[in-house]
Amino acid sequence: MSLNHYVTLGHSGLRVSPMCLGAMTFGDDWGWGASVKDSEALIDRFVERGGNFIDTANAYTKGHSEKIIGDHVGRHAERRDRLVIATKFLSNLYPGDPNGGGSHRKALVAACEQSLRRLQTDYIDLYWMHAWDASTPIDETMRALDDLVRAGKIRYVGFSDTPAWKCVEAQMLSRFRGYAPLIALQIEYSLLQRTVEGDLIPMAREFGLGVTPWSPLKSGVLSGKYKRERHGEHQAGRGAWATSALSESTYTLLEEMEQIASALGTSVARVALAWVQSRPGVSSTILGARTLQQLDDNIDALDIRLDPTHIARLDELSKPSLNFPADFIANGAPFVHGGMTVNGRAAPPWPLAPKGDADRY
Repeated sequence: MSLNHYVTLGHSGLRVSPMCLGAMTFGDDWGWGASVKDSEALIDRFVERGGNFIDTANAYTKGHSEKIIGDHVGRHAERRDRLVIATKFLSNLYPGDPNGGGSHRKALVAACEQSLRRLQTDYIDLYWMHAWDASTPIDETMRALDDLVRAGKIRYVGFSDTPAWKCVEAQMLSRFRGYAPLIALQIEYSLLQRTVEGDLIPMAREFGLGVTPWSPLKSGVLSGKYKRERHGEHQAGRGAWATSALSESTYTLLEEMEQIASALGTSVARVALAWVQSRPGVSSTILGARTLQQLDDNIDALDIRLDPTHIARLDELSKPSLNFPADFIANGAPFVHGGMTVNGRAAPPWPLAPKGDADRY
């Protein structure tokens, strides 16, 4: 498989590469990240290998990430039109201005206009709400987004980092009122962040949202560079984002990943990415590379096919604790179809079931 084996994003006809180039690393304005020149090289290599999906946000490196994309791609119509450019609104770039951020109409429309200017384009392919704004009614957000679609300034709509119940409310509003629907969901998802499997992933699959995981390597923890014997020596570029995940169970998982990588002749990072990419509901995994070597290594994960026994072992070592009623529902099959198989799901007999007609009231 390669980057030019495109997939449709959620319940839409939009074709995107199975991996997405994340642009949070574009610009070193935050003290880490890729220089302008290196960021441009990352874009060129990604496109050269068949990628067409780039993801950024108005807040990334204080707007510089969008400007880098605009300078290198947006101003060149023949290059821009062949790419799917996604960006996000919500973050406030104007300290002291209460309307400088959020998902209400005033902030949303202003953020869109500013992103269009930085990206040097007439339209945004996919416009994400970066996170849920609890201070704004969701119907106001959805109506404003629909107006931007109708105006031709954005083409598709998605949500990032938003509770499942709020996504459902937004999607049902779009259905009943004829607004542009959500087509995608961007969430953190990795072997070290699987709690999304409780509500967010099933919701996305039910409502036609293509999942685009961010931080599939958990801020580099799953890259293979962290070792149990060196615990305490790690100085991660993302600080607590990474080091807080370095527990005994994480090291056990990493050691298993090293064994799988060795058996497949590949890297730990590729194993982690191949696992995420194989998950139900996932459309395109977001890569956050800062160097060409990292980017190439990550893209090559598309060539990895994990054996079912490998997946089962990784699943067991990374099994999350999900909120109620996830476990209750998972264990409820016996009293629904005990002793039978429905849709491939077998259930043991329910010990409390009536033994026959005479045992029922």
